[in-house]
Amino acid sequence: MSTETAVPEIVELPPSQKPENRKYRKPKPWDTDDIDHWSIQPFAAEENPYSFTEESSFATLFPKYRERYLKEVWSHVCRSLDSYGIKAELNLVAGSITVKTTRQTRDPAIILKARDLIKLLARSVPFPQAVKILQDDQACDVIKIGNFTRSKERFVKRRQRLIGPDGSTLKALELLTGCFVLVQGNTVAAMGGYKGLKEVRRVIEDCMQNIHPIYHIKELMIKRELAKDPTLAKESWDRFLPHFRKRNVQRKKPHIVREKKEYVPFPPPQQPRKIDLQIESGEYFLSKREKKIREDDERKAKQAEKCLEGKRKREEAFVPPVEDKREKKKRKE
Repeated sequence: MSTETAVPEIVELPPSQKPENRKYRKPKPWDTDDIDHWSIQPFAAEENPYSFTEESSFATLFPKYRERYLKEVWSHVCRSLDSYGIKAELNLVAGSITVKTTRQTRDPAIILKARDLIKLLARSVPFPQAVKILQDDQACDVIKIGNFTRSKERFVKRRQRLIGPDGSTLKALELLTGCFVLVQGNTVAAMGGYKGLKEVRRVIEDCMQNIHPIYHIKELMIKRELAKDPTLAKESWDRFLPHFRKRNVQRKKPHIVREKKEYVPFPPPQQPRKIDLQIESGEYFLSKREKKIREDDERKAKQAEKCLEGKRKREEAFVPPVEDKREKKKRKE
């Protein structure tokens, strides 16, 4: 009698005959094909008729040079935030801006937008541009670039490379990504869509890591043209994009001919110390007053020598040039 048991054979069904999981496949009459699931729907106050039980607030510091501009536009800032039910406070003594929710606030995400607004205002973004962050389709990103290099000169050079001559590189980046970019100090403030902000961060970080932004600009221009072709929507674009390789070109060093010195097994003689030289010249035994008189005499001698040299150079302009006798005779004739 055999103790072996029969193992049932596993047969995989084709996708058309597989049983569906009815738990998550219930009919949704409101979900039709004409609905765009990626579109951002505007918030209406009727969607949330209740006020918040707790207050939310954010604060940020601003530099001293922004105080004058903030005082000029503060009435416009308060008017823009009041329409959303947000209260703003400007503290000039502490140098800070604070935003808070009120009983009239209905949108739960508007306090985060207000936080981004004061952050952009503190980073030298003009108010007409910064107030656009309150829109639903706008986002911001503050990129820190001060910790990429240790050398201050290298940091300034790469930051200027990002801006370009007369701001041309920055303008091209704004047109290709659809974002507003402002380089200020050790940070870069960017505003725009999420896809554009991702490209801006990649370009800026690579630029600070010694990769020229012109390479990314060329790549973005090619992608912009490829996106217009509907036949390439489901294909890979790697064959169209340029591949830039970092080449380490070895330069020929100038050949320096060095004379062979005669080998001496003994060490070089010991050089005299400073005290020994002072003892030989007699300066070591002089008093402080005598040393001061000696230094003054040496300084006056150097000044007199320089005065004579300057006088000689000034008098050279008044020395008549040596004329050739033949040319002088021809001129007289």
